[in-house]
Amino acid sequence: MLYSHDTFGLGHLRRSRALAEAITASDPSASALILTGSPVAGRFAFPTRVDHVRLPGVIKRSDGSYASRTLGMGIEETTELRANLILSTVETYAPDILIVDKEPCGFRGELLPTLERLKSDGSAKLVLGLRDVLDEATVLAAEWARKGALDATERFYDEIWVYGPRSVYDPTAGLPLSSETQARMHWTGYLRRDLGDVGTPPQQPYVLITPGGGGDGATMVDLVLSAYEQDPDLSPRAVLVYGPFLSGETREEFETRVARLDGRVTAVGFESQIETLFAGAQGVVAMGGYNTFCEVLSFDKPALIVPRVKPRLEQWIRASRAEELGLVTMLDTKRDGLTPTSMIRAIRALAQQQPPSAADQHAELLNGLDYVTGRVDTLLARTAPKAAE
Repeated sequence: MLYSHDTFGLGHLRRSRALAEAITASDPSASALILTGSPVAGRFAFPTRVDHVRLPGVIKRSDGSYASRTLGMGIEETTELRANLILSTVETYAPDILIVDKEPCGFRGELLPTLERLKSDGSAKLVLGLRDVLDEATVLAAEWARKGALDATERFYDEIWVYGPRSVYDPTAGLPLSSETQARMHWTGYLRRDLGDVGTPPQQPYVLITPGGGGDGATMVDLVLSAYEQDPDLSPRAVLVYGPFLSGETREEFETRVARLDGRVTAVGFESQIETLFAGAQGVVAMGGYNTFCEVLSFDKPALIVPRVKPRLEQWIRASRAEELGLVTMLDTKRDGLTPTSMIRAIRALAQQQPPSAADQHAELLNGLDYVTGRVDTLLARTAPKAAE
């Protein structure tokens, strides 16, 4: 079983889906159930022997507080409902392993009753999965202390998997983890995206523009459209995927601007098989989310990353470190300025940019799914123990 709280964006669900697919593909007797709060979970195709349970959705308000997405219940009632659904599903499904994405306690502590139950009866191995970058160290330490996440990590989890190489970044730097907990950590490498049958891409050449889920991607989309509006000779054409969370008046305004560009930019709202678009792209312009970065590496595409810097520095940290390693280029607010001129220059430069495979470390970065399936075997005592990295 995989848990992803999914209050915003697509990252947690897509990561859990990739893990579930790899685990079940490596073991024909295995099944996987994903617990997710994502409102768009039903728009994804799930592999054979993988399914999902949709938890009642929540939204984050501009002041940082949370509210029920649709039920009209108070946030405390919604959290209690979600916690009870998680516990009852775990009791019925009886997983051998529970893999928790990013939040050791779950959303507002909703996972704690389940963790207590599973730890006390020893019926399942408990794994905390962390992306390669969480936030800057001081901010993360304060957040984990406030949420009780440090104590939960120490008490409950048999292993901690970091979905990236230690040589790139340590997301737990600055957290006062005990030596015993640190010994239970494994750096898996990045999670390679499926490179099998990806379908027929659109007419080539094109640059893929993707702000991930799109909820915070309006600035980047506006910048790209402005670049094509100001430079009528800018090429190649752009294929823009808004993401399911970029909607309303902002989306309508972008659609009007796209129409005026007369085919030089084409756009879709959501693409569940975005791998097809990655495979055919000459280059990629994207925000710096974890899943998009894995796709850039997996499909070996020259990429320009335009990272957000609020509410977390996660994307900026990932992009700046990747640029240092020669994997991508970055358009940085302070260094480059986010202007149509800087975007025009950057898109033009993509044609001459080296793909990630030109960097020394590329080949060793993408072993994450193989490492995870190996850890599953080890936790279920099907193979000899593998030493932590």
